[in-house]
Amino acid sequence: MAPLLRFLQPSEPRASEITDMSVYLRRREFLAGAAAIAGAALIPGCSRDGDSVAGAEPLPDTVTPQDKATAYNNFYEFGTDKTDPAEYAGSLRTRPWTIGVEGEVAKPGTIAIEDVLAAFPRQERVYRLRCVEAWSMVIPWLGFPLGDFLARFEPTSRAKYVQFETLVDPEQMPGQRRDVLDWPYREGLRIDEAMHPLAIFATGMYGGELANQNGAPLRLVVPWKYGFKSIKSIVKVRLVEQLPYTTWAAAGPDEYGFYANVNPEVDHPRWSQRKERRIGDFAKRPTLPFNGYAEQVASLYTGMDLAKYF
Repeated sequence: MAPLLRFLQPSEPRASEITDMSVYLRRREFLAGAAAIAGAALIPGCSRDGDSVAGAEPLPDTVTPQDKATAYNNFYEFGTDKTDPAEYAGSLRTRPWTIGVEGEVAKPGTIAIEDVLAAFPRQERVYRLRCVEAWSMVIPWLGFPLGDFLARFEPTSRAKYVQFETLVDPEQMPGQRRDVLDWPYREGLRIDEAMHPLAIFATGMYGGELANQNGAPLRLVVPWKYGFKSIKSIVKVRLVEQLPYTTWAAAGPDEYGFYANVNPEVDHPRWSQRKERRIGDFAKRPTLPFNGYAEQVASLYTGMDLAKYF
């Protein structure tokens, strides 16, 4: 396995300073390939804002302490309180574990997590993760580009979206014994979003393995979107032609859109998204468009009305 590549986070970095520069410079190659796979234009709409933020300067970024990042989580499969995952996720068995890939791919199949770890050398990516409840974390993830994983199964020209699915097992996941959501938890991305090099499959954090409550053994991390898009404990990946069903967009369509891009100008119906608070820090800071990754990802949404397609 290749050695880990560490990307250290300076004070309040731009995303280009976090991402491996060789990958960042190849972003047009990734996007061009993804567009060819998708075979469809972006949804039309109005122009987007840039990445300027009115108001005070953001406070300096620091990596969230590991004990806080593993103790305060949204993972409804283990309960709806933020402390429930840390308390109850010990029941999750992450071996054996397989991930099925199906739908619009030339080579559908199932892959064991051990083979995933062997096939895709991990890098460390220090990413912000922003929650709709106006809190955020900065976490050093260990993972690899989602696009590399998908390419192994050869998406067809009809693959315009990717749907992800979490394990369903109420014995291991006591939160699933309640009908608080439509199980299994499902999320999705457009194919060009999925192929963007900032989107990763994470298998570790803080230099070690993923904690169960953080989505072991395999989770999605999409740092420019709200955290509910970064689905945990994935067992199935499905490439499809039509916009896929996603759990929160179905449960609360007026509150949780399919795109879920971090946009401080679009308020949640019950609170503002203009400010956020880092876990472990009482001070609030301005929310950055696309969670601070506008330079890398805003071009994916050129021509879209980001208030309509939220």
